Amino acid sequence: MRSIAFINQKGGVGKTTSTANVGACLAALGKKVLLIDLDPQANLSIHFGVNVQGKDSSVYHLMCGKKKASEVLIKTSVSGLDIIPSDIDLASAEVELVNTVGRETIVKFYIEEMLDMYDYVLIDCPPSLGLLTLNALTVANEIFIPLQTEFFALQGVSKLLQTFDVIKKRLNSKLEITGIIPCMYDSRTKLGQAVLDKIKEYFEDKVFATNIRKNIKLSESTSHGMPITEYAPESNGALDYQALTKEIIAQEEKYLKGAA
Repeated sequence: MRSIAFINQKGGVGKTTSTANVGACLAALGKKVLLIDLDPQANLSIHFGVNVQGKDSSVYHLMCGKKKASEVLIKTSVSGLDIIPSDIDLASAEVELVNTVGRETIVKFYIEEMLDMYDYVLIDCPPSLGLLTLNALTVANEIFIPLQTEFFALQGVSKLLQTFDVIKKRLNSKLEITGIIPCMYDSRTKLGQAVLDKIKEYFEDKVFATNIRKNIKLSESTSHGMPITEYAPESNGALDYQALTKEIIAQEEKYLKGAA
C-alpha cells in the first residue's frame, strides 16, 4: 500500500485537481484507492459530487472521535475509488484538538485498521502547514508536491522542505518526497519552460516527466462533480493525468529493481 500526501502551502497550484484525477486514473487501472480530504474547503469532496455539510459524516467527526472510519467512508461514482470527505467544520479542528494527546497522529489512529484494504491512499492537504497537514504527513509515507509552472512557483518551497525534515525526524521516519508534479504548464511561453527548467534544477530526478498542461476542461470537470477521465476523456487534461499515473505506477517497478 502506498500512502501519498499531495502538499503545497500555496493555493491554486493544482493540488486538489491532481489528487482527484490521479485517484480516478489509478482506479481505472484496477487499483483500489482511498482519498482523504483534509482541506476544510472540501474541494476534493466537491470534485466527486460529495457534500456532507450538516450530515455529521466527515473527516472532522472522525478526528473528534464521534464517528468510525467506516461510518464516514463514501463510495464515489468511480469504481474502486472511495473517499473520506471534508466539510467546513474541519476548520475548527486545530483549536478543538489543541489539548488532545497525540493530536498530530489522530487521523492515522482512526483509519489505520482500514489502510490495508487499499493499494493507494491519497491525501489532499490544506494550503497551510498546520495540524491538518501534520496529520496527513503521519499517515503518508510519500509526498507529491504539485508546482505551478509560473514565476512564483518555488516561493515557500524552502519552508515546506524544512517542515518535511522536522516531520521525518520527529514523527515519521519513513516519509520521503517522491514526486514533483509540474502543473498548469504552457509550452507556448518562454516563462513556462524557464520555470520548468528551474524546478528540474532544484528537485532533479524527483520531477515527473509528464507536465500537466493548462486545460479549461480540468476546471469544468470540478464544477460537474466528475474526474476529468469521465467528463472529457479525450482532453489534454485526461491524457496528461493518465500519463502521470502510469509514471507513478512505474515508480514501484523502479523500486523493485533497485531492491533486487
